[in-house]
Amino acid sequence: MKKATILFMIFLVIFCFAGCSSEDTSSVSPETENTAESQMEQMNLSSFDKNTRITDVINDSSFGDYGRLIFPADTGYYSGDTLEELRLTWYNNISPDKTVEIANYLKSHADAGETVFYDIYTEEEKAADPDKEDTGLFFFKGNPGEKFAVCNAGGGFAYVGAMQDSFPHALELSKKGYNAFALIYRPGAQTACEDLARAISFIFEHAEELEIDTDCYSLWGGSAGARMAAWLGSYGPAAFGGDDLPQPGAVIMQYTGHSDYTENDPPTYACVGENDGIASWRIMQQRLEALDSLGIDTEFHKYPGLAHGFGIGIGTAAEGWVDDAVAFWEKQM
Repeated sequence: MKKATILFMIFLVIFCFAGCSSEDTSSVSPETENTAESQMEQMNLSSFDKNTRITDVINDSSFGDYGRLIFPADTGYYSGDTLEELRLTWYNNISPDKTVEIANYLKSHADAGETVFYDIYTEEEKAADPDKEDTGLFFFKGNPGEKFAVCNAGGGFAYVGAMQDSFPHALELSKKGYNAFALIYRPGAQTACEDLARAISFIFEHAEELEIDTDCYSLWGGSAGARMAAWLGSYGPAAFGGDDLPQPGAVIMQYTGHSDYTENDPPTYACVGENDGIASWRIMQQRLEALDSLGIDTEFHKYPGLAHGFGIGIGTAAEGWVDDAVAFWEKQM
């Protein structure tokens, strides 16, 4: 009996040590676990969500001075404290999920050491004209050596509604491999066109550094931004103080009453909501019919139930229009 008890005790000790040894080799040490948990917490803290305050995005150290241009420089044209609550004057169908995605895209790429914002004017030029301080190009990089697009937000030439009208477009284009820029320009039709001309000239001048193909570029725009794209398409960058460069291979327009055109206009795609009380779909259709009569390639779409400023149209009758527009642009290549 005594011998059996001793053997049992020996077996129990061996079993315990074996169990401890197995647990030690297969589990994460508390120190390692805490480190991993800490890293995860830091990652979560460094990203934005719907409850992130707009001012926290603007002032995030990842963005430096250009953080203030992610949202309208004139704060009177937007409302809401958080990314979920963001509202922009004259715009509808703003997607909080897309707003969060864009903010995180810019931050993650900036944190990775990539350049997501370029000045288009020199410090001397900005000193001579302080209004040029509020200009620049946000870069949504696609595949190296791929073609580029410049996206121009509307805002009635009073402000730049980029978070709804150019950032989402540029992000979607970059996902398709294209190099996309979103222009922040000075309010006013003439100055806006001058800034777009300068931006195109900047892109051509730095094409090698930016790793882009300048052939058959496209200009995109909504509302006032569509007028900019159309004017630069009709007359070229040189007409607005830019370099003597080719006209775009395609112009992609949304919801604008712009009716001016020339017989040399580029191929043009246009879309608008049938319930747009600012830009009549009939005027847009008439313009494209006039271009078509000149032998210029066009494509026109109107969407039921949509008002002004639907952006890329997430969750609306217009959802997927960006794919159609890209196909139209690719047809011109």
